[in-house]
Amino acid sequence: MGKRENFTAARVAEFTCPAGKQQAIYWDAKQPGLGLRVTATGARAYVFQGWLGAGAVRVTIGRPEVWPLESVWTLDKASGKRIEVQRGARQEAARLKALVDGGINPAEQRREQAEAREQAKADKATAAVLAETEEQRQALTVGEVWTAYLEERRPHWSALHYRDNVDKARLGGAKSQARGQTDRKTQPGPLAEFMPLPLAQLDAATIEAWAAREGQKRPTSARLAWRLLGVFLTWCAEQPQYADIVQTPNPAKTKRTREALGKPGMKSDVLTREQLPAWFAHVRQIQNPAIAAALQIMLLTGARPGEVLSLRWEDMNTQWKSITIRDKVEGERMIPLTPYVAHLLAALPRRNAWVFSSASSASGQLSKPNTPHARACKAAGLEDLTLHGLRRSFSTLTEWLEIPAGVVAQIMGHKPSATAERHYKVRPLDLLRVHHERIEAWILEQAGIDFQATQALPTLRRVK
Repeated sequence: MGKRENFTAARVAEFTCPAGKQQAIYWDAKQPGLGLRVTATGARAYVFQGWLGAGAVRVTIGRPEVWPLESVWTLDKASGKRIEVQRGARQEAARLKALVDGGINPAEQRREQAEAREQAKADKATAAVLAETEEQRQALTVGEVWTAYLEERRPHWSALHYRDNVDKARLGGAKSQARGQTDRKTQPGPLAEFMPLPLAQLDAATIEAWAAREGQKRPTSARLAWRLLGVFLTWCAEQPQYADIVQTPNPAKTKRTREALGKPGMKSDVLTREQLPAWFAHVRQIQNPAIAAALQIMLLTGARPGEVLSLRWEDMNTQWKSITIRDKVEGERMIPLTPYVAHLLAALPRRNAWVFSSASSASGQLSKPNTPHARACKAAGLEDLTLHGLRRSFSTLTEWLEIPAGVVAQIMGHKPSATAERHYKVRPLDLLRVHHERIEAWILEQAGIDFQATQALPTLRRVK
């Protein structure tokens, strides 16, 4: 170190950098290690220099405009003690000298403290992001998670099951597409009221209150919706992103909810042999030929309404006299194309790929003809006969002919109910045809319809 000076505020202000030098350092005579660095450009800063081991350590304290030479103090009236308002350069140099004397490098300490502050700042920012993310996670609505659920599970479901999940959660309010009800708005599905709720708030009490209301209004639909909801909540509990949000145990699976929705009653709507003439007479009077044909084919094949309405022309094979039906059990099954059914199909217009098409439908496919069927049944004096009741009627009417139960089940698409049926009996299409044509002929005879197999039009062909 060079010559020492007695630092005062005025003296410090007078120090300049000698001509021809880049900088000069003046050292304080009072506080060891305190210096003032002055550069050729006029920049001024207090510095501290000490010795740590065999090397010099120099640390910048700050500009004189910011750091006074001596600390500024005030008197705390309450305690009567002096409080340092602003530390002076001499006091800071004394602190740094104590660190060096203790074997601590102030520059490294400052760097570590700066890194710690930056790390703390980064940790705080990360914590804020995590807190915001968790807040958003906790605010996830049932509807948002339901949409993700449908997207993830759709490849594993049948089209019917996917549609059930969509329909039961539908918010409603859209223009109805149902036949004869286009002036009305669609009603919300049973699960629609849950969709805006945060998933975290979907608890047993909420579901039980819902079940008490829906069980009175639409118990059958509510029971299906409840089963779908229970599966959805189980799925949520298995997903890492939702597991700690959804309540456990599964809030849908409570005794009170199950009791509020009740047990499904046994359906018994069937056509008896005596009712066949009236039913056929009024159904055949329906002006829309696609509806009239679809209803008769539902009865004569025992197929599910959705299976009949989803038939495409490519599913018809006149060479082998067969119909390929896409079902919910085996994926698809093949049944005989019986003469009267072929006669009905041959008379239908071919507007598009659908066998039962509609010129007014957006999809081009005929929707379920519940209303026309109900009108025909009312005119025939048959109350409460549903579309599914036609499937039930097919099974019941075959009892008159003592058709083997396995044959009826195979035509209808029921799972085999016995070991022999499952593993040992594989009936070919021709064997099914023998029984199925007998069933069709008997039903037509009981309905008073004079039809000969030779009347079936031979023009029906497979459309590729």
